[in-house]
Amino acid sequence: MTIDNAYDILFNKLKYSIDPEELKRVEACYEFLREFAGEKVIYGINTGFGPMAQWRVADEYLKDLQYNIIRSHSTGAGQPLDLVDIKAAMIARVGVFMQAKSGIHPSVVELLVEFINRDIYPFIPRHGSVGASGDLVQLAHIALALIGEGEVFYDGEWQPTAKVMESTGLEPIKIYIREGLSTTNGTSVMTGIAIVNQHLAEQLLRLSTLAAVWMNEIAGSYDDLMSAALNDCRRHYGQIEIATDMRRIADGSQCLVKREHELYDNGHANVSTFEHKVQAYYSLRCIPQILGPIKETLDNARRVLEEELNSASDNPIIDPETENVYHGGNFHGDYISLEEDKVKIALVRLIMTAERQLNYLFHDRINGILPPFLNLGTLGLNYGMQACQFTATSTTAESQTLAMPNYVHSIPNNNDNQDIVSMGTNTALLTRQVIDNAYQVMAIQFIALAQATDCLSLTDKLAPATRKAYDAVREIIETRIDDKPFYKEIGRMEEMLKNIVIPS
Repeated sequence: MTIDNAYDILFNKLKYSIDPEELKRVEACYEFLREFAGEKVIYGINTGFGPMAQWRVADEYLKDLQYNIIRSHSTGAGQPLDLVDIKAAMIARVGVFMQAKSGIHPSVVELLVEFINRDIYPFIPRHGSVGASGDLVQLAHIALALIGEGEVFYDGEWQPTAKVMESTGLEPIKIYIREGLSTTNGTSVMTGIAIVNQHLAEQLLRLSTLAAVWMNEIAGSYDDLMSAALNDCRRHYGQIEIATDMRRIADGSQCLVKREHELYDNGHANVSTFEHKVQAYYSLRCIPQILGPIKETLDNARRVLEEELNSASDNPIIDPETENVYHGGNFHGDYISLEEDKVKIALVRLIMTAERQLNYLFHDRINGILPPFLNLGTLGLNYGMQACQFTATSTTAESQTLAMPNYVHSIPNNNDNQDIVSMGTNTALLTRQVIDNAYQVMAIQFIALAQATDCLSLTDKLAPATRKAYDAVREIIETRIDDKPFYKEIGRMEEMLKNIVIPS
């Protein structure tokens, strides 16, 4: 399972298919555990859970034990996760089980895949996970649906799981050995949320790169800021690739200026003052250096997520090859938590850059070429995009507060059994808030870029790539002259930016 495979299932309506040969490995692991468990003491099979592991559970209650962990841990609170996050969490859970290290019966995998392919979404509340022993509470809500209890979202509404299973002909899973513990133990919820974050974040980076070229076209910047000779000697691959993307996007532009023509070969040696800025502001000129580290951060997050998607993250680990059962902490969410914090911080930097670029567009005394707040109406009577800046600034400020790392906010719990935890799911959810904020700021930025283009009558001089973006904006938002509310346009622009294809 790759990240792109997951995206196809999440966004392109591809069905999840399981290789029957791979499912046989899951069954072989189950059969090994069934034989191995015998008279042995194995955590979570014939002992209690967590601090209760010191108590042996009598054989006649072993199935009850598995049901009890599911029911007792279904204690989440708050609004349900977004449906796409729930589906992503189920995809990640199948990824865990397909490692054939969990000892679960194959029917668990088969029912999860049915849920994914039929768009049956277990109720998973936002709050409940501390990210060590994985997402116990939130995974318990998935497990609750698998045993036919709780609620699921199906056919446009929340319904009792039992009712939906009856109408679809599905059967709840049975308890064989450790299905309760294995379905509730691991990092699948934080991983699922992070996978969706990754999709949205990579799109934001593409949008930011395109917006930066468009910004420099409006400013009439010198194009050497994106030159290969300049950026390649910095050595960082992220900077080099962003500069390469900017050159591709800028290809065909009639707005950017060649320094060698304007300043080197045009008789300016004796000029004392230049009307056109010799170097643009940092938020325009330093884009490869700003977005480069963000690209490298997202690339590393993608690598970590793909590894986690193909990892066994529950406990204990059942290993038929060595004929042993290993107890440890593969459920600990530090990998996801740390990466999501880094993504969150990087995206706050992206938002700050967009806000500064907006300030350039709105501030006539800084840009020197545009009316105040891109106002094409009557100055004083009309206000252009003045109030849009308030929203962008407010949203950027909130994002800066959210940039505080969450990975370091461990609080011991579970009778101090879980004495250091990852808070990975909280981190992934905070990252989502930053992502949502970023789309709001960029929605305002793209509206402003189109408005600025009209102010300067640059439409026919834009590069084909930025002209395509301009046309996409103008399909849903007209040039603003009279004062009208912007809030619906901002919302429509957010949705458009999430789905617009930026050629690679």
